[in-house]
Amino acid sequence: MKAELTKFKVKEGKSHVVDEWIEYMRDNMDDVLLNLEGEKMYVETIFREVFMDVEYLYWYSIQSADTSEKIDDTHLDEKHLEYMNECIDKTFRPADMAAEVVMLPEHLRQLIR
Repeated sequence: MKAELTKFKVKEGKSHVVDEWIEYMRDNMDDVLLNLEGEKMYVETIFREVFMDVEYLYWYSIQSADTSEKIDDTHLDEKHLEYMNECIDKTFRPADMAAEVVMLPEHLRQLIR
């Protein structure tokens, strides 16, 4: 099992694109969840923050340690990449946070394996 948290910077003036992206995911949640299941991604949460007038997105996920299966790209993946390319600032290196401890009951860990 892997728990990850990554910070991305939103390009200036692209907050409205993030709004569209979030709405797209909400509107297509059934497909999003199917995609996550195929990727052995059990939890994925996106947090949003504005700090000192700069917007950031944080991706938190819990996924299987075994992600060796190749998943075919879907229309959803293509759309996700379009949104990401339009609004994520590539001059800011995504910051991967270190998971110091993962507190998850054993019965849930068993389900994730």
